[in-house]
Amino acid sequence: MPDTTTPRTSFKVIALAVAGAVGGFLFGFDSSVVNGAVDAVQGQFDLSASLTGFAVASALLGCAVGAYLAGRIADRWGRIPAMIVGAVLFLASALGCGFAFGVWDLVLWRLVGGLGIGIASVIAPAYIAEISPKHMRGRLASLQQLAITVGIFAALLSDALFANAAGGASGEFWFGLEAWRWMFLAGALPAVVYGVIAFLLPESPRFLVLKERDDEVRGIFARLWPGDDVERAIREMRDAIQADALGSQKGALRGPALGLKPIVWIGIILSVFQQFVGINVIFYYSTTLWKSVGFQESDSFTISVITSVTNIAVTFVAIALVDRVGRRPILLFGSAGMAISLATMSVAFSQADIVDGAPSLPGAWGPVALVAANVFVVSFGASWGPVVWVLLGEIFPTKIRARALGIAAAAQWIANFVITVTFPPLAAFSLIFTYGMYALFAALSFVFVLRFVPETNGMSLEEANTLLPPKNSAKA
Repeated sequence: MPDTTTPRTSFKVIALAVAGAVGGFLFGFDSSVVNGAVDAVQGQFDLSASLTGFAVASALLGCAVGAYLAGRIADRWGRIPAMIVGAVLFLASALGCGFAFGVWDLVLWRLVGGLGIGIASVIAPAYIAEISPKHMRGRLASLQQLAITVGIFAALLSDALFANAAGGASGEFWFGLEAWRWMFLAGALPAVVYGVIAFLLPESPRFLVLKERDDEVRGIFARLWPGDDVERAIREMRDAIQADALGSQKGALRGPALGLKPIVWIGIILSVFQQFVGINVIFYYSTTLWKSVGFQESDSFTISVITSVTNIAVTFVAIALVDRVGRRPILLFGSAGMAISLATMSVAFSQADIVDGAPSLPGAWGPVALVAANVFVVSFGASWGPVVWVLLGEIFPTKIRARALGIAAAAQWIANFVITVTFPPLAAFSLIFTYGMYALFAALSFVFVLRFVPETNGMSLEEANTLLPPKNSAKA
């Protein structure tokens, strides 16, 4: 019998997924809002280059801790309380950074914000995966990355607006506060919105089954999936939880592969590769690249906003394809595109002339590097950006999902921190080497997906949980 409720059901689930993905918006906003403020902060507090770099990257350490703790909060109290905690922490950070009186004060509030963003980065994909039907889970889980890219765009756009209105990031704006302070204070608005939304969302059905709160699950199913066999769905969730419990006491992450379950390592390595290809170099340190291809520094805000719009646009490509062609083909395509474009950038910079201590690309090499950089953004945004979040939300068993996702997300934030703090000295050493190294990681990511990442397209979460890595199933 055809399901006549599909349109209404889909609309309700999409609305919940969009609401849950607001955490991704905070993720993207926080990771990029500091870009417009960094020079002004350096001048305001008379910071050295190394201390400035630490102030920029300090939030990422908080993100790693927050991601690690998120699973424990979510498994004990629920996905919704974890969202609320993340919103409160980010709100405190936005206000604290905006009124910071010194660099260590600023670093402290950046760490607090990082805790909140780390929590949101784990809860959003877990929640979306757990409330989504299997036929549209990939597209809905991709909303996490879309929200991240929109958050990056909003941060860069608001930075540009504040800076232009005040005549520079150090210029005074409303109430006599410098524009860079308003860049941070602007984050209070999405934090409040996220907190309000969290109060209105229903708890994850799979978490409720885990806590044996079946009556609440029946109520949620009646609203979201009318006409579905609720009791059968509850039994399948409980069977998956019990099956996992047979192999691990209390859903432990421990296993035979260097102390962890093989599937946890797959999540960790996916997360690390997502960052080690150097995507955040484009959004954190793009000024050097744009100047080297002939743009003025004053144009960097506009160029960064355009790049972020491109990132948003190509994310829609992944959303359209992820449930049609599968996760693995998209990742493989993205790895190949990133490897080729990054290698091209490395070759381009091998032709650079050094002018006043900075690289300058002669002739056609400037446009070549610029095109390659945008091909890299397109390749990442249409593949590894969204699809890694899809996989992290669906490959882990229910019993350990929140904690395993927390470990993987923590690894992602640590990798992000490593890339962020190492790029300036690596770039000073050799941009040829730096982009070549990122190209190598992109090539290795292709091999990793080909050998170890399972395809989960079209499967329920319970079915996806039973998969083993291709070509390694006997070992796992």
